[in-house]
Amino acid sequence: MNRRNWLARMAAGCSAAMLGNARSLVGPDDAEAFLGRVRTASQPSSLKITDMRVVNIHGRWIIRLDTNQGLYGLGEVRDASSPTYALFLKSRILGENPCHVDKIFRKLRQYGNHGRQAGGVVSIEMACWDIAGKAWGVPCWQMLGGKFRDKIRMYADTPSDSNPEIMGKKLKARIERGFTFLKMDVSINLLRGKEGTLTYPHGQGVDPFDQYGRTENAYRAHPFTGIRITDRGLKIMQDYVAAVREIIGWEIPLATDHYGHFGIEDGIKLAQALDPFNLAWLEDMVPWQYTDQYVRLKNSCNTPILTGEDIYLKEGFKDLFEKKAISICHPDLATSGGLLETKKIGDLAMEHGISMAMHMAGNPVTLFSSIHCAAATENFLVMEHHNVDDAWYDDIVKGVPKPLMDKEGFIPVPDAPGLGIELDEEAVRRMLKDPGKDYFPPTPEWDNERSWDRHWSYFRPAGRNMRS
Repeated sequence: MNRRNWLARMAAGCSAAMLGNARSLVGPDDAEAFLGRVRTASQPSSLKITDMRVVNIHGRWIIRLDTNQGLYGLGEVRDASSPTYALFLKSRILGENPCHVDKIFRKLRQYGNHGRQAGGVVSIEMACWDIAGKAWGVPCWQMLGGKFRDKIRMYADTPSDSNPEIMGKKLKARIERGFTFLKMDVSINLLRGKEGTLTYPHGQGVDPFDQYGRTENAYRAHPFTGIRITDRGLKIMQDYVAAVREIIGWEIPLATDHYGHFGIEDGIKLAQALDPFNLAWLEDMVPWQYTDQYVRLKNSCNTPILTGEDIYLKEGFKDLFEKKAISICHPDLATSGGLLETKKIGDLAMEHGISMAMHMAGNPVTLFSSIHCAAATENFLVMEHHNVDDAWYDDIVKGVPKPLMDKEGFIPVPDAPGLGIELDEEAVRRMLKDPGKDYFPPTPEWDNERSWDRHWSYFRPAGRNMRS
């Protein structure tokens, strides 16, 4: 018997002896209760990923990573994305120890990209943190270095209305519900049907109000559309914000988004027109890639400029930070790289005097992944919640207080291990078309998906000529 085996047997013997002593000292019931708090099933150094499965809840895909010790972790592929982005990575993580989160992320990060293409990689990162926390018995925020706050300030994306009085009342209702931070759209859709408000090249299917469709026009980036806003159009948009501000008052921060696909010159005109209303930020006025245009925009007005929900990894933010192109960064954790990478982004932003708000349009798995990250990031400001009006949203998780958001517009940071939540299986199954088939079905077809993934050389079978 070698020394390690001898020590292991001694430890087991001591544990049995302690349990026997406990039973004799405090009685069998108390001893069993004590044993129930000991995580005898968790041996973190021996954990291995054995399976990946997915379930669709209201159009968003949640993944589950199973292990050889019965522990599992939850992750989520970003909204409007495909589960394939996660499933094709299954074969690359089977047998890996999920507690080695950074190691796994570095192995997979090459398969992510900006926007929704990062969804698979990040969902696995989330699930690994969840498992690691459960294995070691600590919440994710503790593994990220501890927390700066016990609860997270939320803001709600609020459905638009072209009538400023109705819009103002919607936002007023948010305040009455407890929100201390608001956001609305100020879109050129407000100009629909109003003559003399927009100038743009007609024909070939061009529609200035088509921002979210699948047409060629909707996919054309802002600098290439030729859309211009006239002074009359600017006045209508300005009057709209003035009317809303009059209803909600000046004490509550009000951010804006979704302006339209027009060029930076008209973005600057709009920014200057909205300066008097002390807005919290102007969001994604042009695509994030155009750093020099963001510099022009930021230097042209007195309203904070924000972007970032489609950027993958901290390297994607670096140019914006170094050129002081934005006032606030806005990563979506389900795209930016997961819990650890998003904390790194926040820390890098802080070095440049930039705060961090967080975009969040996912199910509660993404929500609480973001909650842990926000708790551990010093320069965090506020987080978005896209489903605050959906009654089903809170029902699909358990282990945390309900409602998820308190009456003051905050979500408490969980102290339970991992993400601190579990799916409510009964609630989720009630939402599925075929609960027997749709609730985390097996995915063996993805077990052996392989390719030569190394970037710096190529393997050839023995017997073939090799060229250096």
